[in-house]
Amino acid sequence: MIKKSQNKYVFKIITLSMVFGFVACGEDYVPKPKAYLRLEYPKADYTKSQLDLPFSFEMNKLATKIKSKNLSGTTTSYGLDIEYPTLKGTIFLTYKAIDNKKENFMLFLKDAENLTQKHMIKADEIPVTVYENKEKRVYGLFSEVKGDVASPAQFYITDSINHFLTGSLYFYAKPNYDSILPAANYLQKDMKHIMETVEWK
Repeated sequence: MIKKSQNKYVFKIITLSMVFGFVACGEDYVPKPKAYLRLEYPKADYTKSQLDLPFSFEMNKLATKIKSKNLSGTTTSYGLDIEYPTLKGTIFLTYKAIDNKKENFMLFLKDAENLTQKHMIKADEIPVTVYENKEKRVYGLFSEVKGDVASPAQFYITDSINHFLTGSLYFYAKPNYDSILPAANYLQKDMKHIMETVEWK
């Protein structure tokens, strides 16, 4: 015959076994992956640049901060920062005059290619698109750098005689390809539009 104290003990064991049994039969807990906000950006509205530079182009009105600087103290080299505060990104443009010298052209071309090559270590892939507009004498290359890299896109364009222009995209935040992808895609379209609308002076 089972005593009352033993009876309570057996009841507790049976109750706990049933609770564990029900819990074990449930679905396994899987932590939710990190989510990113779905960002919507306004349709691009472009206007022609009114800057004292050896070239003109169309830029998005969403870029509210433009910083232009002479890099060499002469009319041969300029830097231009096109800032997008709402997207936390900047397109950096660098202009250099070739002065009809083949050695200058080859040096500028090598520097532009090296900029993209620096990101190859962390890049998943780098699709390249050739750009050519014979009528405007604009020839170049657009590189999209996929992966957790500092600059997800670069380009260079030139007439191969007098003008050489490079562009690169950077974000203020630590690079995380998934989180910056919507903004990167948006600004890459702006970069391509700059390439397509450049006119040499």
